[in-house]
Amino acid sequence: MPTRPSAVADAYARLTEVCPALTVRELGHGEPAPRGGGWVSAAALAEGGAGLDAFLAWDEAQVMRDYGRRARPDVVASFGLHRYAWPACLLITVPWFLHRRVPRLPVTHVSYDRAGAGMRMAVRTPVSFACLPGDPAAALPGARVVPDEEALRAEVRAAVAEHHEPVLAGFGPRARRRGRALWGMVTDEIVEGLWYVAGLLGEGEEKRCRRELELLLPGATRPYVGSAAFRELTGPDGAPLPTRDRASCCMFYTVRPEDTCVTCPRTCDTDRVGKLTAAAAS
Repeated sequence: MPTRPSAVADAYARLTEVCPALTVRELGHGEPAPRGGGWVSAAALAEGGAGLDAFLAWDEAQVMRDYGRRARPDVVASFGLHRYAWPACLLITVPWFLHRRVPRLPVTHVSYDRAGAGMRMAVRTPVSFACLPGDPAAALPGARVVPDEEALRAEVRAAVAEHHEPVLAGFGPRARRRGRALWGMVTDEIVEGLWYVAGLLGEGEEKRCRRELELLLPGATRPYVGSAAFRELTGPDGAPLPTRDRASCCMFYTVRPEDTCVTCPRTCDTDRVGKLTAAAAS
């Protein structure tokens, strides 16, 4: 472990506390990234070679095991990209949401393992991070103080893009998707990942998260596609049901056509109300 806590250590600890299925470990100075088993580096995924082949073999096997049928190779690649980008975005968005600190994490600094019961990520302590004036972490090595909240939001967008651009280059040919479609997926992972975690953090945090994400992604913030796209439906009892419209499709309908995600562009509002009402009841 690092010899002293990093600027994002508390945020990662809180993330694992509320979402035990995802653990994040910071590597100490000079400590090698984990290898073997199910571990793969983000850099290997970006290369698009044998590391990506092995990574996607897990998705292909999972579809066969759970649904008894093969998925198209491009669908398998889309599943794999979603399953990597969802936690990878949280490495940046959770420290921002909780402590207003934005780490820069190039692909050489992140490794991922999902071969066990949950997801594990190993992260090399960020070389630099952005924070606001008055943050005690501003005295730490690598701190870059930015003037205000909007400047910090720009840092979030830049940090996520810096990490994902090479990853998308690796996945893109396999997923048979290009620029806008790929960045639409990343846009959705930013929003839906943090929205999910905020719902676990306690009363009021989910609403705050929606406001923060609307400011982070108001639209026309390239390379991201569209806005956070939150809206509300009305349940049978008149209660508001928060939802959003995804910028991309995960292609799950090609495996099970009768079952679509609640935020999928293919899911009509009537079906959304039914799914959200059933989820609330359970």
